[in-house]
Amino acid sequence: MTAAEKITDSRQARSDATKNALMRAAEKLIAERGIGNVSISDIVAAAAQKNQSALQYHFTNIDGLIEAILENRSSETHHRRAELIKTLLARDTQPNLRDICMLMVQPAFLLAQESIEYQNYVKAFGHQLVLSERSLLPLVQRRGGGGASGQKTSELLKAALPQLTPAHYQQRMEAAVRLCSASMYYQARQPKGFKGDQAERFLHGLVDALVGLMSGPISEQSKAAAKKQG
Repeated sequence: MTAAEKITDSRQARSDATKNALMRAAEKLIAERGIGNVSISDIVAAAAQKNQSALQYHFTNIDGLIEAILENRSSETHHRRAELIKTLLARDTQPNLRDICMLMVQPAFLLAQESIEYQNYVKAFGHQLVLSERSLLPLVQRRGGGGASGQKTSELLKAALPQLTPAHYQQRMEAAVRLCSASMYYQARQPKGFKGDQAERFLHGLVDALVGLMSGPISEQSKAAAKKQG
């Protein structure tokens, strides 16, 4: 490696470290105060950055920072889900509906168990992702949603639920995503929410609810309403 290459690598490492510090500081502050009560100067100070323009330099503004956080965490969750899918499909038996629904929850659950910083992310954006007036779900979807692992999970779900029409499947998936996000947000705000027996009860109870939501029969009323809409 040449001297110039070493300098370039060193600068890139410092830049990456600064961006990571700003993202993690923003997650923590937003988790504590709410997204509307955190300023650029608050984030820069919490990230221990002497340069007051550091956030604008790396992300342009707070919206750019939030988009980077979502991309970073979505990628992290996608990779964990991909590992779980690989393990699931390597088994001798076909995955059942509960196995597949577990893929919707377990990646984020495991990451939250392993990292306080990931819990801060859930506290900061779990509600904002899907339930608030400023829903960030369209942004997540534009950035690829759950990535290839999310698409694979959807394929497995559709194969396990042949009785659902595309419209009913989409409706239930949207409800399932909101249920998962809201439940993870609530659990992250409980003392020791991702530790011990209560964490296991939470995980398996949520997966049970997802199985019921996805597999429930389509009522005559729902069929009639779908026809009217179509």
